[in-house]
Amino acid sequence: MPMNRPALGAALLLSLSLLSGCAPLVVGGAVVGSALVATDRRTAGTQLEDQGIEVKAAARLREALGDRVNINVQAYNRVVLLSGETRNEADKAEAERVVAQVENVSRVHNELQVGFLSSLTSRANDVVLAGKIKATLIDSRALQSNAFTVVVERGEVYLMGRVTEREAHVASELIRGIPKVTKVVRLMELISEEELARRHPRTPTAEQSR
Repeated sequence: MPMNRPALGAALLLSLSLLSGCAPLVVGGAVVGSALVATDRRTAGTQLEDQGIEVKAAARLREALGDRVNINVQAYNRVVLLSGETRNEADKAEAERVVAQVENVSRVHNELQVGFLSSLTSRANDVVLAGKIKATLIDSRALQSNAFTVVVERGEVYLMGRVTEREAHVASELIRGIPKVTKVVRLMELISEEELARRHPRTPTAEQSR
């Protein structure tokens, strides 16, 4: 059925915001994450700290490196993932130095690639692929999708979150089976099944009761 004009307009606005880097806490590129507060495995305070880290890091990177880089910033439990591209090793190192000095950052995963900056087409493809990955996690009855944060760069998938080894394995295998996924990088914080049951008791959701 054709999409009506209001719905089409909303979809176009969302796509443009993602591609232009106007989505929350992004300096260009494709990022899909930010689970609902109610089901996130971080405390509400930690979620606010992570949001603050992302905002401050993005602002300081813009100030230090301007538009000569394409850098995405994602923070989870005070750990920061830097993904995207820089044109030289010096800018890659400078990006990590700048972000490491942001308040509350405990660790930086520097996954920046040195070379040409990705095109808008490549970033659009990453947005689409990230949506497919998120939908796959939601459809899995073995997983709580909001436990994961998904970042996609040039078909490479970075997974963050607080999950068990079982959840990490299931999610990784599901994602590897999605067309156009070239690599899965696990940056998740592993917890035991006992800790999961104690700290995050599972409650029925619409997706689990289908």
